[in-house]
Amino acid sequence: MTTKIFVDGAFYNKDDAKISVYDHGLLYGDGIYEGLRCYSGYVFQMKEHLNRLKRSANSLRIQLPYPLEKIGEFILETLKINELQNAYIRLLITRGVGNIGPDPSTCKSASLIIIVEDLPNVHGRSVKENGLSLVIASTRRDAVDATSHEIKSLNYLNSVVARMEANEYGADDAILLDPRGFVSESTICNVFIIEKNTLVTPSPSNGILQGITRQMIMDIARELNMEVKQSDITPFQLINADEVFLTGTHAEIVGVTRINNIELSGGEIGRTTRNLIHKFQEKTVNPKYSTPIYKNINKDEVTN
Repeated sequence: MTTKIFVDGAFYNKDDAKISVYDHGLLYGDGIYEGLRCYSGYVFQMKEHLNRLKRSANSLRIQLPYPLEKIGEFILETLKINELQNAYIRLLITRGVGNIGPDPSTCKSASLIIIVEDLPNVHGRSVKENGLSLVIASTRRDAVDATSHEIKSLNYLNSVVARMEANEYGADDAILLDPRGFVSESTICNVFIIEKNTLVTPSPSNGILQGITRQMIMDIARELNMEVKQSDITPFQLINADEVFLTGTHAEIVGVTRINNIELSGGEIGRTTRNLIHKFQEKTVNPKYSTPIYKNINKDEVTN
């Protein structure tokens, strides 16, 4: 079956889905996106993702082309037409077509694109058991008063450069430090360390995206009576932590077994990390946290 892509109210075959070369999303990376997951016919945490989309749009003064509840309906419709029960969902809002030059006022209306595919973990299938190897990149995450990574924007050049470093070192991914030298994120994921019974993750002041999966893992840790802290983490702390793992919608939760070729957790995914993965997987199949594909959506279900 040919993948159908949603673009501005219509469906196109994968090879025919296009945007204008004058779209500012292409010309200047001027746009936002969300990545969602569908598990067994249920879109996981759709409300949380759509509300973050709205916050990103507000920060960039992008007028969403449809109300949130309509965007939610389009997500479900795209899954239905592609006959997918399990999928990664990429939802993009571009600034739209405008003149050459970065002035967004020349763009008359934003565009909505929805892509759904049955994709594995972004780091590959083997990481579930083997874990990730990381390198601490020389590329720094942008400061919070520069290109804010609290906005889930189309501008990923910072991460692309860091990923090139990881590739050159033969690592699976890279860790970026903030301008002060503290741990920020990986190229696409939030970072966690475990020290005894304490879960520690960088705070928004470290230039991170406040991940949806990140928040759920903090909630799960509290349910397990772990102390949860958001604070600065030095590279020394990272390498010497009891356990390290990454979180993200596309990545889910993946353990880290090497950083800068230094072995962590005896080269194995840590016991607490495995427990958190198990608890997270339980949430993904709990209808309490999800929206079924075959249902109508009302405004209260996609807004705070």
